[in-house]
Amino acid sequence: MNLTIQPLSPFSLDLSARRFMDGDPQIRRYENGVFWQVIRANDKLLLATVHALGTVDEPRLSLKLEPGSGLSGDDIKKAKEIICSILNLDIDLKRFYSAVKDDEVMFMLTQQLYGLQSPATATVFEVLVDTITEQQISLKAAFALQRKLTRAFGDILKIDDKVYYAYPLPERLAVATVNQLMAYGLSTRKAEYIHDLSERIVEGLDLERLKSYEADDKIIEELKKIRGIGIWTATYALIRGMHRMDVMPADDLGLRMAISHYYCQDLKISSAKAREIGKLWRDWKGLACYYLLVAYRQGI
Repeated sequence: MNLTIQPLSPFSLDLSARRFMDGDPQIRRYENGVFWQVIRANDKLLLATVHALGTVDEPRLSLKLEPGSGLSGDDIKKAKEIICSILNLDIDLKRFYSAVKDDEVMFMLTQQLYGLQSPATATVFEVLVDTITEQQISLKAAFALQRKLTRAFGDILKIDDKVYYAYPLPERLAVATVNQLMAYGLSTRKAEYIHDLSERIVEGLDLERLKSYEADDKIIEELKKIRGIGIWTATYALIRGMHRMDVMPADDLGLRMAISHYYCQDLKISSAKAREIGKLWRDWKGLACYYLLVAYRQGI
């Protein structure tokens, strides 16, 4: 099943998917201009493969869904929605660029990273599990944990002679014991947090409803009621799981280092100072922070 997607302009698949170059090819990866990931559309596992057809200013994407037989119109619609969500294709970068054009630093970064979108997760559950694994460790270590959990507890999709893994469902993680989760590298606390979160969802907690809330503060307060989720995790969940670009994770040490590098001559800055600088980016703080992090890691 081959489809075409028309993202908002500008959009660069290469810049936006580059963070997955070190990904697990049986889960999610970007290589030689092609991005692929196992997704779940209406309970059907599909391998979604994406490559660019157009230009950054006139973007078009080719989306291939496997297996392509037996898909309903609703399945296809859902699959496209998931890919659009993961790649953030509905975020209007032109509005962001216009909003920050008077900030010399951010204007420079938007020119260098023209067309970059910040990837997101397919569900709020996924972003919470991911950010829990990322608490107080390096991203490299966290990504390794996420891959181990997916391989251990994710459903399997077989295509021809290849095996792929989908992100674990809450039901799979809820029936696992804390010790079983710890066996894949999680600390005791993180294993407990993920297990408790999964159990609550199985018992009826609906995280997706939070996307309908207008106030970011209300979402954060709801998320903080869940064990193991503080302001840092909740803020990242807003950005990476709900496409809310008007918040910033000012308590993130890596982000403060990036802000300091570009705005404060690499001097140590506080969360309050980071928030003060973040006012320059108006309602686009989350996306601006992502540009800073990408630029800092790439040495721009």
